[in-house]
Amino acid sequence: MKRVLALALGLLVLVGVGVGYSTFAADRNDDSAVERRALDLTAGGRLVFVDTSRAGGHRTVAATGLGEPPGSARTDSGLRCERFAVGAGTGVCLQTRGGPLPGTDALIVDRTTNVRRRVELAGTPSRARVSASGRMVSWTVFVTGDSYNKTGFSTWTGILDTRTDYTLLNIEAIPLTVDGKRYRSPDVNYWGVSFAADDNRFYATVGTKGHTYLVEGDYAKWEAHTIRDGVECPSLSPDGTRIAFKKRSGNGTWRLHVLDLATLHETPLAERANVDDQAAWLDDATVMYGRGHDVYATPADGGGTPRLLATKAASPTALR
Repeated sequence: MKRVLALALGLLVLVGVGVGYSTFAADRNDDSAVERRALDLTAGGRLVFVDTSRAGGHRTVAATGLGEPPGSARTDSGLRCERFAVGAGTGVCLQTRGGPLPGTDALIVDRTTNVRRRVELAGTPSRARVSASGRMVSWTVFVTGDSYNKTGFSTWTGILDTRTDYTLLNIEAIPLTVDGKRYRSPDVNYWGVSFAADDNRFYATVGTKGHTYLVEGDYAKWEAHTIRDGVECPSLSPDGTRIAFKKRSGNGTWRLHVLDLATLHETPLAERANVDDQAAWLDDATVMYGRGHDVYATPADGGGTPRLLATKAASPTALR
């Protein structure tokens, strides 16, 4: 009997060693092009993103040089995030939280990705943005549902002022004007905030009764009004004149467009694949976005062709 037990224990040890070695080998292979060290979120000439290259869904903030080939070696900060954005050395990391009541933590980090503040949220990570000055931070989480393509989903979108630490966990109560009239409805959902350079104006999507409106908000006056229907996940250009957004197609997919805020003229971009992402701006002339498991870039004027920017990456921010 003892001999049988000893044999069984030996087999378990061997299995454990084999599994451990396989896991180690897989991690080692996944990390072969990754250098772990602190990131400086104020250093220019870098592309910062969420690295999705490792097995098991383990995602961390990483960076490569702007202009480097898509598969170049990347520097890994070790900060675990599902979504990430940065402005002027202030970052926001949306990190899933386990336990009996799973949720999301919004981590506010400094220029070396050290956590300075943690905001506990319900739901699962969706969108994250930081203003160019680093003062204003926003996030969106799904509190029911897990896709903008599903009916019945609900989102919470928050805004945090890092100068005053004033935090709004959900901006749905902001007075909203639709087509010039004060609007109230229990199904209002906001998502995808993008801040203007003055840290006061912001743009977002508000969904209600089957519409997805682009809204412009005034943080100081605490009011918002609709600009155009059919706009989702807006991203304001660095010069403040255009909005990159995803527009729903008839087949249930989205195509990227750019909206001129002065004329409200829409330009479809050369990327024809389905893009379910809040685009970002590589520069004033180029939009970047997650497509599948990679990050691509395409001209903002509708010309040219999409190009691969970073493999196995998401949530890009260009540091210039």
